[in-house]
Amino acid sequence: MERETTFIHLTDLHIGRPGHDDPHLFSDTTATLETILGMIATIEPRPSFVVASGDLTNRGDAESFQALKSVMARLDLPVVYALGNHDTREGFYRGFLDRAEDLDAPYFHDQVIDGVHLITLDSSIPGQIGGAIEPEQFAWLERVLETHADLPKLIVSHHPPEIGDEGEFAPWRSIRGEDTAKLAALIKGRNVVGILSGHIHYDRVTVWHGVPVVIGMGQHAATDILVKDVLRMVNGVSFAIGTVRDSGLTVSFVPLPSDRAELNRYPLDMLRKLNEGMAAAAE
Repeated sequence: MERETTFIHLTDLHIGRPGHDDPHLFSDTTATLETILGMIATIEPRPSFVVASGDLTNRGDAESFQALKSVMARLDLPVVYALGNHDTREGFYRGFLDRAEDLDAPYFHDQVIDGVHLITLDSSIPGQIGGAIEPEQFAWLERVLETHADLPKLIVSHHPPEIGDEGEFAPWRSIRGEDTAKLAALIKGRNVVGILSGHIHYDRVTVWHGVPVVIGMGQHAATDILVKDVLRMVNGVSFAIGTVRDSGLTVSFVPLPSDRAELNRYPLDMLRKLNEGMAAAAE
């Protein structure tokens, strides 16, 4: 009989700091997360784990991570966390892990849950919107991909790999091109059944070098993909239910009701300049 392992994919939770008025937080993300956790509790078969693929908070401060920790405490399942560009490593370590040392270190890790090898990368680069994979992570990834060779592998990364020429026109949307190429070379022939990501705020699946890259809309707001000249954000929330089988990966998206009302607009040139300015400041 074919083995099946069910999991939940959350992303872009954008939990805010309690009692803090944040003009860049467009919905009640805490209430949304609580609703989704209630839905997860009804799913059969019971999921083996939850993946939360970055932008866990909206501001990255320790208080927001403490709030996230409090909400997630009601979930009686293992949770695999990744960091996104809205998060900060220090805020996560202090507020979520109660850690007080090595606060600048990237957060990458792997574990086996119910027959699935989960490999989590930290694609966040402090001070930047777009993503990258640091050399130490690539060295670690090369080693860890050699382990558990008989098990299907899921890679978790907040930023997805660069697809086509999107990096040339929107460098903030993905892992930078040179790191995307390195990642593609490393995972070739390594039993990677999928990559779970977020960041761009709409549901998308791309078969990339034979591997499904699954991006979730997330729990904050949605990108209106029908509008190309600006980044138009509208009401929209979803999460995903995934199943890993011997034959591969299945993902079903669960959208919550939405009127798709406009929340904000970002000029593309502003985002490009902001990303370039952040990158220059980080050098």
